[in-house]
Amino acid sequence: MLEGWLDHHRETLALKCAGLTDAQLREASVPPSALTLLGLVRHLAEVERFWFREILEGAELPDLYSTEEDPDGDFTVTESDTWAEAESVWLAETAAARKSAAAFGLDDFSQGVGSSGEPFSLRWIYTHMIEEYARHNGHADLLRERVDGATGE
Repeated sequence: MLEGWLDHHRETLALKCAGLTDAQLREASVPPSALTLLGLVRHLAEVERFWFREILEGAELPDLYSTEEDPDGDFTVTESDTWAEAESVWLAETAAARKSAAAFGLDDFSQGVGSSGEPFSLRWIYTHMIEEYARHNGHADLLRERVDGATGE
């Protein structure tokens, strides 16, 4: 059930981005916020990587978009950033997340730890990821409606 709800939210984000041009996906449509649909996809690729590969598996991986100079680099998009690249990275990270999760039971604890020094159960990670996507899909609803008027799932 948890995996199903997470997949539902992943699919919802993809639907919010479907049919838009790169320019529309880069459009910061709710001033003064710089939040964009493309930035949300990049951010969620980072979040998938962090929770499933770095925390759950304990892998040491570099950030995809964020840097020390720009800790919000996942949200920072430029004219050279494209949907093709962001979608490819996001889909690769969701596939890697599914593979990581398949090796653990819901009550198994992560190999890595959070800032508190404590591990997390896969059940907790799934629940957190559902919340993360649900919150950002709310943002995506507003962004998409502002870009072209489309509403709903």
